[in-house]
Amino acid sequence: WTAIESARATWGDDMGAFLCFMGVRLMEMHRLLKPTGSIYLHCDPTASHYLKTLMDAIFGRKNFRNEIIWHYSNLSATKRYFPRKHDIIFFYVKSNASWTFNADSVRIPYSDSSLNRVQYKGSGFASKAKGSWLQEKGKIPDSVWDIPLLKGNERTGYPTQKPLVLYERIIRASSNPGDMVLDPFAGCATTCVAAERLEREWVGIDLWEETKDLTVSRLEAEKRMFALEQLTVTQTLPERTDDGKVASPDLRSKTSKQLAKWQLLYRREIFDYLAEAQVKGEFVVCAGCGRVLEREFMELDHIMPRDDGGENYITNRVLLCRPCNGKKSNKLTLAGLRSQNKKSGWMRDEAAAESAHVRARRKAEEVREALS
Repeated sequence: WTAIESARATWGDDMGAFLCFMGVRLMEMHRLLKPTGSIYLHCDPTASHYLKTLMDAIFGRKNFRNEIIWHYSNLSATKRYFPRKHDIIFFYVKSNASWTFNADSVRIPYSDSSLNRVQYKGSGFASKAKGSWLQEKGKIPDSVWDIPLLKGNERTGYPTQKPLVLYERIIRASSNPGDMVLDPFAGCATTCVAAERLEREWVGIDLWEETKDLTVSRLEAEKRMFALEQLTVTQTLPERTDDGKVASPDLRSKTSKQLAKWQLLYRREIFDYLAEAQVKGEFVVCAGCGRVLEREFMELDHIMPRDDGGENYITNRVLLCRPCNGKKSNKLTLAGLRSQNKKSGWMRDEAAAESAHVRARRKAEEVREALS
């Protein structure tokens, strides 16, 4: 939820709504995925960084494997920024201990320049033979994939259709023949067709009414008649078989710790207690600079700043004048504020400031003991 809220604060409600939509589905993907399984999430650069934080929250940052750049070329008329020619694919695994990855199944040929560097390093027949072996075996693709956009005879008219070769590389790498491949946004059935080509079991889910007909027509074009005979289409939601287990146990809400009465004091109550402690006659002493001012010029602040884990309880609060409160912000400790005040010449009475702090601390301990 923190990941969603941060995206909402940065981008707006529409991004927050999109991540809520994706979040519940990704949690279900996490629940369904086998310990040896992987998930590949495709997105464009608009939402990729927000989806990355969401995936870290649900699958765990230690289970992140790659940010794959799918690079492609097409015509672009833009002259006001660099042409946008890539999408992002996040690769996560279910378990950090073991997952399926078939490196040899996705090797691609070395470029001529790479082979020439091997062949001419050193001299003699052995290095050339090594170059020939490299050419035969190929290399494992790195995290930038140069894969062209759709070929003409592959197009179905579906607006977000992806090339079969892209999905085939993913399926080859992270599954074996007979394994199950699930696409919860199946669309025009590219995942289904790629999985069928590679002899995997598969499930496709989509809200689009034409998904069924397009899946059938694509399998017919592939001459996958055995797959058509086994094809089952349903609009009935599957029954859960997990005895109601939560989708992502790590995100389960934690039971709130019972707080003592002194930890539940309102801001105004804390202010009144500390004003009573830091009083001098009819005025209040600032614990940052030692100035004696009317109560109305005092503000509540933290001894240890919130950015360093400081709490809101009375034991970590003190009264400062408005200028000191502004200088301290959420970065400085009370001691750090005093050090800056001395350097800048703002310190009025260091002994009085320290005395005000000591009195405030004593009062906080009295309140804590009384209300525990």
